Amino acid sequence: MESRVKILGHGTHPILVALPIGLLASALGFDLLGLITGDKKWRQVAFWNMLAGCLSGWASMLPGAVDWWFLPRGTRAKRVGLIHAIIGDTTVNLFFASWLLRRSDPENPPVKATVLALLGGAALGAVGWFGGELVQRMGVSVHPGASLDAPNSLFED
Repeated sequence: MESRVKILGHGTHPILVALPIGLLASALGFDLLGLITGDKKWRQVAFWNMLAGCLSGWASMLPGAVDWWFLPRGTRAKRVGLIHAIIGDTTVNLFFASWLLRRSDPENPPVKATVLALLGGAALGAVGWFGGELVQRMGVSVHPGASLDAPNSLFED
């Protein structure tokens, strides 16, 4: 199924998710780096990465929801897409809850904030697997004429 929301001929949701994936994964990495080294600047970096990752994550959900809406009912893709959406929303909300707990002192987050970030990181891996299942296994958001010799998407009729 071809994506309904496109940028220069490509599905918008797969393009946009790269930013929150990178920001949230690195937020967790910086959080753990700060925890291991004791250098508080890494916890500060994690704080801002979480905020940017959540905002970009929420933005990436909009075109994903449009694409999901147009998946045919009763298909495996519709069910997997729903699971992907629920886990994606949960992922962003776990990181946002972690961010909220850090607001008063980003360099010294409570343990609960770190636990929420770890749970968010695990959920991030799961949402990525389900997204990969949709695109790579089922061809969701892939142009119907996709092939190794497909024409350039900018110059299609």
